[in-house]
Amino acid sequence: MKSFIRVAGMAVLVMQAWALPSAQAAEKLVVGVAIPTATHSFTSGIVWWANQAKAELEKAHPGLKIIVKTAATAPEQANQLQDMLTVNKINTLVIFPIESASLTQPVAQVKNKGVYVTVVDRGLTNTQSQDAYIAGDNTAFGKLPAEYLAKSLNGKGNIVALRGMPTTLDNERYDAFSAVMKGHPDIKVLDAKYGNWNRDDAFKVMQDYLTRFKHIDAVWAADDDMAIGVQKAIAQAKRTDIKQVFGGAGAKGAVKKIMDGSDPLIVADVSYSPKFMYDAIKLTTEARLKGDKLPANTIIPSVLITRENAKQFYFPNSPF
Repeated sequence: MKSFIRVAGMAVLVMQAWALPSAQAAEKLVVGVAIPTATHSFTSGIVWWANQAKAELEKAHPGLKIIVKTAATAPEQANQLQDMLTVNKINTLVIFPIESASLTQPVAQVKNKGVYVTVVDRGLTNTQSQDAYIAGDNTAFGKLPAEYLAKSLNGKGNIVALRGMPTTLDNERYDAFSAVMKGHPDIKVLDAKYGNWNRDDAFKVMQDYLTRFKHIDAVWAADDDMAIGVQKAIAQAKRTDIKQVFGGAGAKGAVKKIMDGSDPLIVADVSYSPKFMYDAIKLTTEARLKGDKLPANTIIPSVLITRENAKQFYFPNSPF
């Protein structure tokens, strides 16, 4: 009889374990979120969406802890990972790496401690360092502007390009852009330098281009903040040869110009919303609460934005 009671009791415990309330699961989940400091409008959007996710998820799941850390440099972000591991005792990490190569090993060290890792946007140089990857479509981000500019120039002219930072996603974008341009031998890409997704850095790069190149037909700025710096340099130099500046990511200021037709240089863009930071945190957290894993890769489509569809991409209340 005692034996039966013991077995029955064990069965009840097993049933209780399978029916573990989400509140208990939430109490065991500590999610670290590592993102760049808001140095420009896109990263401002990243920070805003990350905090939106934290507020909503912690409210929905009492006991859940989400720690959001911002860093200005790759070494600072690497140090934060160690702090979150040893001080905050995270068991899940969602990271938007500041740089790809220099963060790969620090992230791998965290993963090797048993932490579930989702990498967002800027991929690592070794995918073994992550469990999941979530990003926009970086191939389309480079391909769509190249196709648009080639058509606008009727397959002939001079282009200068401003890249982002040395990251896997920037490589994907520029490789896709270059692949299209190879099919247009009469279009010359005069130079492509890093503008660090920053309007001040882009201003300096464009000043250099304007000094070295006497005729430029179009600029691929590859970021809407960089496009602002580019336009400032063009205006300061009083250059009239440049007919189009193509930015990227669909910042509300750029989309508004496209909607209104108020700026002859800004007539198209490509979508790449920082909301994927919110999506990445939400998807990761909800999967971990259920004991599930995400797909290895989740890619959010990038779309060409023109006057015809710009209204769909205009979010006036967003910081980006």
